[in-house]
Amino acid sequence: MTDSSLHPYATLGPDRVLDAIASVGFNPDGRQLALNSYENRVYQIGIEDAQPLIAKFYRPGRWSDAQIREEHEFVAELAEREIPAVPALKLNGATLHHHDGFRFALFPRQGGRAPETGDRKVLEWMGRYMGRIHAVGAIRPYVHRPALDMETFGIESRDWLLAHGAVPVELREAWHSTADLALSGARRCFDRAGDYPRLRLHADCHPGNVLWTDQGEHPGPHFVDFDDSRMGPAIQDLWMLLSGTRQEMQGQLLDCLAGYEDFADFEPRQLHLIEALRTLRLLHFSAWLARRWDDPAFPVAFPWFASVHYWQDRILELREQTALMDEAPIAI
Repeated sequence: MTDSSLHPYATLGPDRVLDAIASVGFNPDGRQLALNSYENRVYQIGIEDAQPLIAKFYRPGRWSDAQIREEHEFVAELAEREIPAVPALKLNGATLHHHDGFRFALFPRQGGRAPETGDRKVLEWMGRYMGRIHAVGAIRPYVHRPALDMETFGIESRDWLLAHGAVPVELREAWHSTADLALSGARRCFDRAGDYPRLRLHADCHPGNVLWTDQGEHPGPHFVDFDDSRMGPAIQDLWMLLSGTRQEMQGQLLDCLAGYEDFADFEPRQLHLIEALRTLRLLHFSAWLARRWDDPAFPVAFPWFASVHYWQDRILELREQTALMDEAPIAI
């Protein structure tokens, strides 16, 4: 399945990438390194007599121009307040550019390594910056970008997988009933959390999207890839930094909040949402893989997705999540 009408990235060859960079006034020197990205196509581009740049070519049909610009504006707000997020470069008055059927943006290259989340001081440092990000995110809402909620991440994901036959026939009924139970459990968690503020989030703030550096003007964490940024609860950007046992996650969250609450208030009732948000993310991830399966990069990168074993594991995973959602949340 390599029909370019189904897979626009099939036409995004090296020459077209370099032509796009040249179209906004840079002189690429021919060096081009593909970086780890599946949703979009991202390259490090060598520039004559200058530092390399990062070029992101957006997946056609995913976000509208207005949604992409809204994300760019949020990250620019953060950078203007000296919060270490990496903004798109503004060139000729714009951050989003069009060339030969593709939309792209350019970013300065940011080096770094994964943060050491087992270090309490690192977590507190990251918490301080997350509090600052959320303080800015609360200033005004997104207008064009969707929210992260039960409907967009959970119900839509379940319905799409069933409607498009993504679940193997022999497991369809078991997966469907298990997914329904998990969504009911998530709904109870949201009900227990009650009303909470929605704000602009990173929304995909796992450690892989945080680059840590000891050098330069801003040592410490640098937050990258706001491509999934949405409106939602503050805890979404905190729970993804947690790992390990319940006791370990409790300690990690306390360390994050020690820095976070220097800049933003945290409402403890959002703790009811941690396992619910994890459940929604699991459903959304399966739907994301299924929706992208006609992209040739996905079967190569995720060959296990097409197996019965994958869906058996998801059923067990959702059952475990359903049990966890009925337990008391982490205490702080």
